[in-house]
Amino acid sequence: MSSPIISVENLGKSYLVGHQSSRQESYTALRDVIGRHAKSFVCKGLDMARGRQIVQGDEVEEFWALKDINFEINEGEVVGIIGRNGAGKSTLLKILSRITEPTKGKVTLRGRVASLLEVGTGFHPELTGRENIFLNGAILGMTRVEIKKKFDEIADFAGVEQFLDTPVKRYSSGMYVRLAFAVAAHLEPEILIVDEVLAVGDAKFQAKCIGKMRDIAKREGRTILFVTHDLRNAVRLCTKGMLMLDGSNSQLMPINKVVDKYLSLDQTVFLGEREFSEELTVISLDVSPNSITCDTPFKLVAKLRVKKSCIARDLHFYISTPSGDRVSLLDCRSENRLLEFKSGSIVTVEASAERSSLVSGHYFAGLCVRTDDCFDAIEHLAEICVAENESTLVQYDRQYLGALSMSYSSSVTSSSDVESSLR
Repeated sequence: MSSPIISVENLGKSYLVGHQSSRQESYTALRDVIGRHAKSFVCKGLDMARGRQIVQGDEVEEFWALKDINFEINEGEVVGIIGRNGAGKSTLLKILSRITEPTKGKVTLRGRVASLLEVGTGFHPELTGRENIFLNGAILGMTRVEIKKKFDEIADFAGVEQFLDTPVKRYSSGMYVRLAFAVAAHLEPEILIVDEVLAVGDAKFQAKCIGKMRDIAKREGRTILFVTHDLRNAVRLCTKGMLMLDGSNSQLMPINKVVDKYLSLDQTVFLGEREFSEELTVISLDVSPNSITCDTPFKLVAKLRVKKSCIARDLHFYISTPSGDRVSLLDCRSENRLLEFKSGSIVTVEASAERSSLVSGHYFAGLCVRTDDCFDAIEHLAEICVAENESTLVQYDRQYLGALSMSYSSSVTSSSDVESSLR
C-alpha cells in the first residue's frame, strides 16, 4: 500500500499574546513610566537576539491556535476543511504550505505544493502578470520550457490577457485571484491548497474554479485541500471533509457527515454586553433554533437591563452583512404597540421570522431602539451563521455536478461556456 501524500502527526502551533497589565495603581510617577519602558525595551532586545517572537504588553499569554492535529490524506483525494472563524483552518494551511513553522509535531508532504491563501500570495507587486507566472513556476520547480507550454492556458483561464504586461500592483483583487488561481492550478502541483480566497471572485469565475479543481483531481489525480464557509461548494467539490473546532480537528469522514455535524453546532455567538445610552443595556441575545438554515423559521430573543424608566416607541432587531448592509428587519412590538420599561427590571424582547429568506453565509444581529430621550442602534451584538438546508445542498449538488461533468467532457474552457452549460 502506498504512503499517504500528506501525513500530519501531533501537530501544534502556539503564539505569545501580550496584554497590558490590569493592576490598578493609586498614582503613576514619571520614574515608573521610564522604568516600565526601559524593562520593555530590554525584554524586546533579548527576544530579538534569541530569535523569539516580540510581544507588546506587560503580561504574556501562550495561545495554542492548533492542538494535537492528526490526519492522513491519500493521493487524489479532495478534502474540505470546515469550521468557524478562528478555528485554526488558515493556520493549518500556512503550516502545510511551509509559510509558518509548527511549534510541535510533524508534517510530511510527498509532492510539490501550490497554495492560494490570500489575495496576492506569492506575487511580486512590481512585476508584471507575465513575469509573475514565470516566477511562480520557478518556485514550484518547473523549467522555463514547461512554463511556456502552460502559459497560453493560464492566460486564457485567468482572462487577463490584456493586462499581462501590467504590474500586478495595479490589478484589482478579482484580477489578482484570477491570475493566482490560474497559475496554481495549471503548473501541475501534486498538492493544491486553496483557502476562502475564491470568495473574492465573481460567480462565473467561482464556478469555473470549482470545475477546474474537480477536473484536476479526477483526471490528473491531484490532491486538493479546500477551506470554505460555503457549504454548497464543499459538497460540490469534496469527497471527504474535516471539521475544525477551537484548534482541534475531527477525523476525516464523508463530506455530507461533516456538513451535518457542522450544522448541528451552535452557530450563534453573542459578542458581549452593550449599552443603549443611559436607559438600557443588552445583557444577552439568543437565536432559536441554534442552527439557522435557509428557508426555515427562526426567533431572536434579547434580555435588557433597564437602568432608567422609559417607553420604547420603536424596538427592532436587524440583520446585516459583514460589510454593514442591512438585509432583514424584525419588529419586537406587537401590532406597533409601545413598550414600557421600569427602572431596575430585566425584560425580555423577541421577534420571529416565519421564513429565513437569508442566503448561506455570515451575518451580524443588531438592535435598534427609539425612546423619548434617544434613538440608538447597536451593531454586531451577535454573529450568526446561516447554512444551506441539507436537502437543498444535495439537490443543488446533483444538478450542478451533472451540468459540470457534461461541460468538462466537452472540453469547455471559457467562463461563458460554463455559464451556459449550467443553465
